[in-house]
Amino acid sequence: MKVIFKASVLFAAVIGLAACNGNNSTSMPGTAGQAPFAQSKLQRESLGAKATAACQGSRVGMAQCDALVRSGAGPNFSGLTPANLRSAYKLTATLLATHGAGQIVAVVDACDNPNVASDLATFRAYFPGMPATTLHKYNQTGQQSNYPTCSSGWGVEIDLDVEMVSVSCPNCTIYLVEANSNGWSDLQTAEAEAVTLGATIISNSFGGTGANQAFFSTAHKTYLASAGDSGYGIADPADFDTVVSVGGTTLTAGPPPRHWTETIWSGSGAGCSTDAKPIWQTDPGCANRTANDVSAFANPSPGVAEYDTYGGFSGWIAVGGTSVGTPLLAGIFGLKGNSTVQKGGRTFWNPAHQVHLYPILAGNDGACGGSYLCTAGTGQHGSYSGPGGWGSPKGMNAF
Repeated sequence: MKVIFKASVLFAAVIGLAACNGNNSTSMPGTAGQAPFAQSKLQRESLGAKATAACQGSRVGMAQCDALVRSGAGPNFSGLTPANLRSAYKLTATLLATHGAGQIVAVVDACDNPNVASDLATFRAYFPGMPATTLHKYNQTGQQSNYPTCSSGWGVEIDLDVEMVSVSCPNCTIYLVEANSNGWSDLQTAEAEAVTLGATIISNSFGGTGANQAFFSTAHKTYLASAGDSGYGIADPADFDTVVSVGGTTLTAGPPPRHWTETIWSGSGAGCSTDAKPIWQTDPGCANRTANDVSAFANPSPGVAEYDTYGGFSGWIAVGGTSVGTPLLAGIFGLKGNSTVQKGGRTFWNPAHQVHLYPILAGNDGACGGSYLCTAGTGQHGSYSGPGGWGSPKGMNAF
């Protein structure tokens, strides 16, 4: 299946800056009609009907997606828009128009979203600044037919993933590879198929236990994975040193020149893993692989605007979780065009690259004795923190 969508090239400016209120709920630029609500410690568990996990169930020996859903966003969007995200991460109109062509970003998910093509078309048509994008959809063996069924909750994740890649890299070609189930055997078959199909960037917005690192470590490929939405702790595949581990943040309106303030989202996964420490990590508080490497917006209050007509939804919803930033950053790797020379998250541990990140200096994702592994701004290892990594994108030059 090949679907091509076109819209005029116009970067929408951020407007209507407003300060955050005292309970950490926000009023974001360009988000008229927003009804903020308080941020809690573990978003997935405590926000109830306001934000629920799209994929629910055990993560032992299998994976679940990391999307948190708020319904009823309406035409004025409770969530951040593409213009908001582009403004926050310095993805200018010129950058988006001149980079990314010829790059293939694969999104691996479980199950099928039969409406993904039309949902992506509607999403892109609504917002300005969306030049042509190409989407190809495959099953886990590379067929453009015989798609799986299973859980509609993964359909939310699928729409989120392809829409976020299209926000950060509209000139990239997107491959959606749908696994038959959320079992590792099927997901890893889909990972291998993404490689066979020619993708050099592979985005994984899910986590669990029991994955085989061999399927997330093909040479000359860049793998990314979400860090999870349950606070301090890290799981597969984000804990592998061959994978870019993406943490979660909160964005609120701020002063110039950035016009945004960014802090740790309390639900972000992170921490000291049980995997061997890569030679390019030098932090003192973890003898093993430390996660995360980098971070981006994740807070479901207010979330991002998503268009989804599958799985019981009838249009616009607001979605958060670390699976927002994972495909968004996959697209930025596409902009940079050097995905074949990466080694997991190593690029973000290079001091020369860190000047091209916004450091995250406030917030935490749990209790760990005051360590940088869960708390930002400690200064124990420069500006690094587990949930925030070395920071969030300031354009593409840290990638």
